[in-house]
Amino acid sequence: MAKVIMMCGRICCGKSTYARRLRTEINAAVLSIDEIMLAVFGQYAGEKHDEYVERLKKYFFGKSAELIEAGINVILDWGFWTREERQYARKFYAARDIGCELHYIDISDGLWSERLCKRNALVKSGKANDYFVDENLARKFASIFEPPDAEETDITIYEDDTDMEEL
Repeated sequence: MAKVIMMCGRICCGKSTYARRLRTEINAAVLSIDEIMLAVFGQYAGEKHDEYVERLKKYFFGKSAELIEAGINVILDWGFWTREERQYARKFYAARDIGCELHYIDISDGLWSERLCKRNALVKSGKANDYFVDENLARKFASIFEPPDAEETDITIYEDDTDMEEL
């Protein structure tokens, strides 16, 4: 039976890279907030950015249930940064008898800083279509992120388990 995998981790920790790799391993569709936001709005969606993200999440929850019903595995590629959001997702899927897993990418502060610098350089040079993360944005995301505890996590991927050559 098809299932949902929720990607959890800080911005620029390797979630999308891991999701792309996992997609081919389990034959899944990847639903990515960043992919849609960047395609529609580019680097800046303005003051409504957070509102648009919340709308996309609601849409993706419904779309993921539809894909599961069709027998397609789904990877939700966004941070699941808060315990509340992870609990909501688990309840949403449990109510529909859909199996879900939380895959958490754990990364040290030092490696996270290195990856942010590398990503930002690629974005500036036009070699990557990702968000540019300045100091203020990094602080904002760091203040929001609540690492999952062991009871919430089905699989933990530690920083040395992920190949970040392709950001």
